[in-house]
Order: sequence, then structure tokens, then C-alpha cells
Amino acid sequence: MFKRNLPNMLTLANLASGVLAIIALFEGRWDLILWFLGASLVFDFLDGLVARALGVHSELGLQLDSMADLISFGLAPGIALFHTFQEAGRSGEPLPDFLPYLALLVPIFSALRLAKFNLDDRQEEFFIGLPTPSNAILLYSLCLWAQTTSNPTTEAILLHPFFLTALSIISSLLLVAELPLMSFKIKDWSWKANRSRIILVLGIVVLFALLRFRALAFIIPLYLLISLLFKPGKRA
Repeated sequence: MFKRNLPNMLTLANLASGVLAIIALFEGRWDLILWFLGASLVFDFLDGLVARALGVHSELGLQLDSMADLISFGLAPGIALFHTFQEAGRSGEPLPDFLPYLALLVPIFSALRLAKFNLDDRQEEFFIGLPTPSNAILLYSLCLWAQTTSNPTTEAILLHPFFLTALSIISSLLLVAELPLMSFKIKDWSWKANRSRIILVLGIVVLFALLRFRALAFIIPLYLLISLLFKPGKRA
């Protein structure tokens, strides 16, 4: 019984981490947000890994995984973006009342993305559209940077209504875009099959060495760029 339910327990831990992130957001504890995001990412990785290792895949696990991802990587970053919109309104020109609600696009399109993924048999070796965890990393990192920067120019850019509006729309559309993006499901250990992944990992190491936690804001654009350059899913 324990063996069969272990992956589901990890999935529920992912969901719990997402709920804790939402609570931290409402309490203004931005210092905890990345820790809860990191926990969600780890549990999301482990549930699939453990399910494959133990051979205990189930339809229940598939549905639970989507529900947990919607909370941790859809709703939670959407709320973070909503709070950032509100901060922009308090620190600059008053925003139109409707503008912060553009952040709702994130959980809405995340739900659509996750539903499509469960029905799409083309995503065995690569993703089509930006995965919800990647989108969460992008949104959290930019929102956290906006909340913690001491640079007036950076703050003005990250809290500008046009920037936040564009971020809401573009990140949401990327979730459902017919855009092939690399995954880390490795089946062939050759350089040719893994060069894009190796370049991405090296790029991430360099970014963290130069920018520390702010590197998170550049990892997803780098991931998108490398995926576009190497075009996963196409034979060389």
C-alpha cells in the first residue's frame, strides 16, 4: 500500500508547498516564496521519478499531479503577479481597476496547458508550449526581484504597468503555444542528442555565478532561446 501511494504522497507534498507559498504571499513573506517554489519543484520531479522506478503509474496519480501543478505553478504565481500589480499601483501612477486581474490569465492558461498535456501524445520526448513549472520560475523570479531590488531603474521597469501587462499576456500564451521546447527526458547519451541540454546547464551555471538568485529571471528566456535554436522534435 505504501509503495503504491508514495508517488501520490509526493504529489500532495507539491500541492501543500504551493498552498504554503500562497499563504506566504498573503502574509508578505517574500523571503519564503522561493523556498516553497523550490520544494514544489523537487516534489514534482520526485513523484514521477518514484512512480517510474516503482512501476506504480495510475490514473489517480496523473490527475493529482495536474491538480497539484495547477495550484503550485498556476494559481500561486498568478497571485504573486497580482500582488506585484498592486505594488505597482501603490508605488507609481494609479492603475485602472481591472489591470491587476490580468494576472488571472496565469492560472486560467495553466489549467488549459495541463489539460492539453494530459491528452497530447506528442510530448513524450519534448514539450509543446512552456511547462507550468518553468512559467512559475519566470513569474516568481521577476516578482521577487521587483519586490526586493534597491535599484530605482530596475524597480521602475519591473513595476511598470506595461511590463506587467506584457508579462501576464505573453507568459500565459507561451503555456499553450504550439512551440516545441526541450525536455530533460534523456534516452540517448550522445553529445548530439544532448548538446542543447548541456549548453543550457552551462548557461545556468554562468548566470548563477554572475547574478545569484536574479539568474532565475534569465533562465527561462535562455531555455526558450536554446529550444528555438535547436528545434527539439526535428531530426538532424
